[in-house]
Amino acid sequence: MYQDLNLADVRAFIVIAEKGSFTIAAEKLGCSRSHLSKQLTQLERYLGVTLITRTTRAQRLTEQGKFFFERCQHALDVMEQAVAKTVDDAHNLQGKININCVGGYIGEEIVNQLVNDFMSQHPNIQIHLDFSSQRVDLVLDEFDLVFRMGELEDSSLVARKLMDIVNCTLASPGYIAKNGRPSHPKELKQHLCVTGSVYHWNYHRVGNKTDKTEVTIAGSFLCKNGRVMKSSALAGNGIVRLPEIYCSAELDSGALVHVFDDWAILDTPLYLLYSKDQFQPARLRQFIEFTMQNFMHYVDLPEVRP
Repeated sequence: MYQDLNLADVRAFIVIAEKGSFTIAAEKLGCSRSHLSKQLTQLERYLGVTLITRTTRAQRLTEQGKFFFERCQHALDVMEQAVAKTVDDAHNLQGKININCVGGYIGEEIVNQLVNDFMSQHPNIQIHLDFSSQRVDLVLDEFDLVFRMGELEDSSLVARKLMDIVNCTLASPGYIAKNGRPSHPKELKQHLCVTGSVYHWNYHRVGNKTDKTEVTIAGSFLCKNGRVMKSSALAGNGIVRLPEIYCSAELDSGALVHVFDDWAILDTPLYLLYSKDQFQPARLRQFIEFTMQNFMHYVDLPEVRP
């Protein structure tokens, strides 16, 4: 019913009533007295009531005008507070950021440290860090940012590449001494293997990515947690496929060793994803910039293989 109500006319009426003078109200609003008078006339015609009784020398609110002024003044204050809060949250470093991230070492060690350091610098920002493993939808699941591994499908999202994760095939020296070392990926079928969510292990020959092979693993131990998979391999329970950054300390100490010298697994890209938004809040812009500048500082890379 009131969809055609002009809020600018209501605003003009509020200022006229507050100031008690068309001249002062016009100065406050930066317009002429005649324009202000026209706005008030339009509003009264729309409502079908007289809001202000005016003569050449004086003006006063009618009973309807007093009622309308009291209600509209409060409503206008609420609207202005809402606008101010919205703009303030968008342009200042405050508010909440919802982040979804892969778990394991990347989420618990790298992203966790990055988030903590960012919050230390910006204490008015709250962060919800979610490690749920399903492939989330930023819009439907109400996430602002996502750290995601793997090649991306065509998407309207912005994808900022953070790093390539080096994958490797590892075993404990004890397992190798007891069961021998396979020389070709196909021989993994004759070995005990520790697997997570990936059962098809794809390899290419080092120095020749066109020479490929794939082996389907029937694991002796299955778990989708990288730390548990690593622990099982350390216990000598089988050969494991993991990112090198999960095992940097164990590789340095020799507790785990590379199984293959001539065969490698393709690297897995890690991206920071977010929606395109020309009015992106300052807190998101700052977090994205902080992540892109500092992410690799938190990555504890193992020593380069010979």
